[in-house]
Amino acid sequence: MKNHFTPLSGPELSSTKSKETWTEQETKCRLSNEVDFFRQKKDGLGRLGHSALQKCTAAIRVLAYGSTADTVDEYLRLGETTNLSCVENFVEGIIYLFGDEYLRRPTPADLQRLLDIGEYRGFSGMIGSIDGMHWEWKNCPTAWKEQYSRGSGKPTIVLKAVASYDLWIWHAFFGPPGTLNDINVLDRSPVFDDIIKGQAPQMTYSVNGREYHLAYYLTDVIYPKLATFIQSISLPQGPKAVLFAQRQEAVRKNVERAFGVLQARFAIVKNPALFWENW
Repeated sequence: MKNHFTPLSGPELSSTKSKETWTEQETKCRLSNEVDFFRQKKDGLGRLGHSALQKCTAAIRVLAYGSTADTVDEYLRLGETTNLSCVENFVEGIIYLFGDEYLRRPTPADLQRLLDIGEYRGFSGMIGSIDGMHWEWKNCPTAWKEQYSRGSGKPTIVLKAVASYDLWIWHAFFGPPGTLNDINVLDRSPVFDDIIKGQAPQMTYSVNGREYHLAYYLTDVIYPKLATFIQSISLPQGPKAVLFAQRQEAVRKNVERAFGVLQARFAIVKNPALFWENW
């Protein structure tokens, strides 16, 4: 078996690295340079320890596949405890390095870009689509199962998110029990805190010759009729209503697409009890 994770592999290591994207290389380099845990160090005998490539690969495999910590011990030569440390430090490192850029609310420039895209797609003043989904909690503790179960009987966790056309989730509220519906979760979500506190960004747009100063989200019909929500029409009557319902539902699929990507790429969310002892 070829060894791609030690300095002795020579050309094999180079061929593996060439398959990485620029983003993967940047992430690994920044982690190894700026986060002490990912720096390759020597032991008391002068032997090199685990490389940043090994640690990042182990963490990403656990995040992406939701696998147990001891499934890569032979492939990556990492023990269970070290693998769990890789996951924890990887997540903390990503937040530390990229949090200010990606884990933030939209800036005025971002809002203007979202408004321009919304106007191009036929919805002036729209800054995203909001919706919720129930994520199955595979390892839910038995004592909490009834609190998190509804409908199908399987325990779920609710994710409420706002997503833009490019799958940028700039608001996420994750953790309420699955027994809550969309309205209950919305009441607990901080998505409207800025509006309530009077800190919402100022904006101006015009629809049918009338000026508005409050942006809105596209939602489905279950949400309350508020000025910040534009819903579809459940039973459209006439060509105008039918056209509006079609366009609204097509654009609102942005958030559904974002949910699909999350489910496909981050299976670890199905196993939130992995670091149970740290809570």
